[in-house]
Amino acid sequence: MARAGLGLGVRELAALAEVSTNTITRLERGEALYPRTVEAIRSALEAAGVQFISEEGGVSGVKINHHKILD
Repeated sequence: MARAGLGLGVRELAALAEVSTNTITRLERGEALYPRTVEAIRSALEAAGVQFISEEGGVSGVKINHHKILD
């Protein structure tokens, strides 16, 4: 959802997070990844303008900061 909200393709997000495209695909399918890999992807999304919205028990959604995308 966050990747699509930014208008990023799988290859673009993989490059930003410095992971393989296969890793992004596995994440989006809900497969288990190493915590450091998930953190790299999350950090790349946050740097691109995604804000993860947390509620008790975990992440419940995302907010896209479109102004950051334009920077």
